[in-house]
Amino acid sequence: MNAPIIIVGAGQAGLQVADSLRQDGFDGRILIFGDEPHIPYNRPPLSKKWLLAPQELSGITIRGPEYLQRKQIELHTNRRVQAIDCQTQTLQLEDGERLTYRGLALCTGAQPRRLSLPGATLGGVLNLKTVEDAVALSAALDLCEQKNRPLVVIGGGFIGLEVAATARKRGVEVTVLEGQGKLMSRVVAPLVSDAARALHESHGVQLLFNVKITALEGERDTVDSVHLEDGRRIPAGCVLVGIGVEPNMQLAQSAGLECERGIVVDDCSRASAAHVVAAGDCTVRRRADGTLIRLESVQNAVEQGKAAAAALLDREQPFTATPWFWSDQFEMKLQMVGLSHGYDQVATRGDIAGRSFTAFYYRDQRLIAADSLNRPSEHMLSRKLLDRGISPTPEQVADPSCNLQALLAVGNPG
Repeated sequence: MNAPIIIVGAGQAGLQVADSLRQDGFDGRILIFGDEPHIPYNRPPLSKKWLLAPQELSGITIRGPEYLQRKQIELHTNRRVQAIDCQTQTLQLEDGERLTYRGLALCTGAQPRRLSLPGATLGGVLNLKTVEDAVALSAALDLCEQKNRPLVVIGGGFIGLEVAATARKRGVEVTVLEGQGKLMSRVVAPLVSDAARALHESHGVQLLFNVKITALEGERDTVDSVHLEDGRRIPAGCVLVGIGVEPNMQLAQSAGLECERGIVVDDCSRASAAHVVAAGDCTVRRRADGTLIRLESVQNAVEQGKAAAAALLDREQPFTATPWFWSDQFEMKLQMVGLSHGYDQVATRGDIAGRSFTAFYYRDQRLIAADSLNRPSEHMLSRKLLDRGISPTPEQVADPSCNLQALLAVGNPG
């Protein structure tokens, strides 16, 4: 079949599929369709360095036009795929054009969750996903600074806290509204959350917990306050909504692919139809025990992209590495590896008061994850331990004289 391999989505995952296809020796046509007008770019800087000092898009581009041309990767920006027919291996673009594919990669990403509250559509109520979102947020922060009005962040997760830190660096007052009792409560242990809280408060961020928002209000169609159930009115120059994302799986669902909180794929990124793979934030991976795991990270996009490319070439290259993530907030670099859900014990190593430590998570005396604050070498060590299935005991972790690095040479001490 001389038809091309088509990639839907021009983000990190989509570009990785194309890149890996070429690295794996595929010499046929590769078409990428993206609904944004830009060449693929890195999104993580949008809440951090780029938002602090906006620059040209070329500064965060993943691969430049020359590279794509050299690799003969055909990028079509501002073109949306409307429908897929897996039986005939065809797809239809929004402009009516129909194309046949030999292989199809769905890398459609995710969209920020929207508020469903009165006033949620007012001007100045923003999300952050695209570079256009970041431009709008940067302009809103400029106005906040000029008018001495605060930024209100709804959600104490990674995106919200990263933007809060960046806004404070720009001199803007910040209030974070969190519905739970701690920051990042769903993904980190209380001592890590407490360290983040102390850090943000030390930089002047106002943190309000266990709040319920009832409405956003404003004058002349622009937000100026957030109203809480207990009657408090929080002034706002602009509002950032950081309450998570929803996978873009509508296209896959309409095509009859299995979807459940994302496009369901296996460890090799294969979807439920022949010749179709998926990678990145739009996916949920079914593990060997039948459970589903959903990851949102650069590592996931890259590794699933590699696995998807191999699958399109009828090769097996499963994504089996331990997942890792990171977040930069003020002077804190938080690096996480593994999935701590269901942990029953935490052991620490380092200086908790100085916010330079690693929290090691255990379940049934086995190491399952580790969160490192400002300890990059310990993060890398934790990744190696988890990848190799080596589990130091909690007592070894807590003992600063124990050389954890040496465990890599001798294997599991248990």
